[in-house]
Amino acid sequence: MRLDEYFEGVERDEAAERRRLIEDKSYAILEYLEDVERQFESAIDDDGAFGSTSPTIFVGRADYPNVSTGVLSPLGHEERAADFETGTHWYDRDFSIEDVFEHRTGLLNSTRSTDVRSVGSTGSGGSVGSGGSSRSVADAWNGILGVQREVAIADRPVDVEIGLEGNLNLDMDVSRTDVSTPTGPRAPAKNATLAENPHVPRAVKKTLSDDDWQATGAMNYLYNRGFDVYDIKTILSAGALGTTDQRRLVPTRWSITAVDDTIGNYLRGGIRNAPSVDETEVYYNDFLANQFWVIVTPGQWEFELLELKSPGSIWNPDSDSYWLASDHEGYEGRTSYVEETAGAYHAAKLGVLEHLRERGRRGRQASVLVVRHVTEDYWGPAGVWQVRETVRHALEDEPGVAEGFGEAISELSPRLPVSMADLRRKSHLVSGLQAQLSDFAKKVA
Repeated sequence: MRLDEYFEGVERDEAAERRRLIEDKSYAILEYLEDVERQFESAIDDDGAFGSTSPTIFVGRADYPNVSTGVLSPLGHEERAADFETGTHWYDRDFSIEDVFEHRTGLLNSTRSTDVRSVGSTGSGGSVGSGGSSRSVADAWNGILGVQREVAIADRPVDVEIGLEGNLNLDMDVSRTDVSTPTGPRAPAKNATLAENPHVPRAVKKTLSDDDWQATGAMNYLYNRGFDVYDIKTILSAGALGTTDQRRLVPTRWSITAVDDTIGNYLRGGIRNAPSVDETEVYYNDFLANQFWVIVTPGQWEFELLELKSPGSIWNPDSDSYWLASDHEGYEGRTSYVEETAGAYHAAKLGVLEHLRERGRRGRQASVLVVRHVTEDYWGPAGVWQVRETVRHALEDEPGVAEGFGEAISELSPRLPVSMADLRRKSHLVSGLQAQLSDFAKKVA
């Protein structure tokens, strides 16, 4: 499809489908949170017992290495507990921001303070009554930490019985001036037991039993066995990957980025010697008030994520102008921390590399620019999963075809909320294009 025809189609679809979230609808989540609070208060019996079906776990990052770690369990929806775990099904079901918030606040987090490296009876999340001894996280298969790990490595939600102590922490407020992703209620856990024997996939058992397997190799192995990054990050977070001395709990937020980065580097290595794509292609997708443009053009591997954050959006609420952020890597990949786009960078790059791996069956390499427009309707942070899934699905559709990267940028620029000058100042790939054109003009003159 010619690029001008492609843009015309996108603009028609966007005009027909775009609906602005009005204030009352955006904050309907406030009423839902009040219902959640009442339901959890009535569900806990006098002895603090709570029975549910747990689809996943959570490891905090505050006060690292002494972190809050817990089992997440829904209330009253045990038969569809798997729906509450973040994954591709949230995209497939066309979740709204409200849907994301409702599923996250609908999980009770039964927590205990734990050292990420070892467990014992003092301030840890190991089995109660361990006599003050301390042992490696790799050996902890009893008590709360053991239940948490069983939940993490199982391939379906697990029935659990949890004993709670103390009061529920129901800090789930969302206000118009301080909008953040709410979490469900939290309560300190004194014990936990399994109400069934979890089913653990054979590939996961293999990684668990090999104490000499580096975590990176184990992650790549699971990915090649069909496990998506959502499954792998949970297993990593529970301290179930790596050599014995490496195994430790990994905060959930860190594990997401670690898995995206590790799998991305693995896929990048697989296309290092692959031929280039033949033509410049432009892809588009939008989801959760975020618009994504992906330009794939011939050349060696090169990647950049450029984010345009609208005034009034969650990441740029108090400004009158767009906030631009960008990170880039060349053929050899990155050796430094992603400063400006953080986890979104690795999530977008993974989606691109998965696409290039499948090109021509044996893979292709390319220079790729991903432009993310965060619109003002993005009123609450949904998480980097939506970046990963939107890019993945964008690349599944038929693209528009341009004569080159220059034409793609020239056609895209008027459709973006910032000027070409802004793009050149912030984008490594766009500024590189301008430098090439300037050099060409000098040679012609």
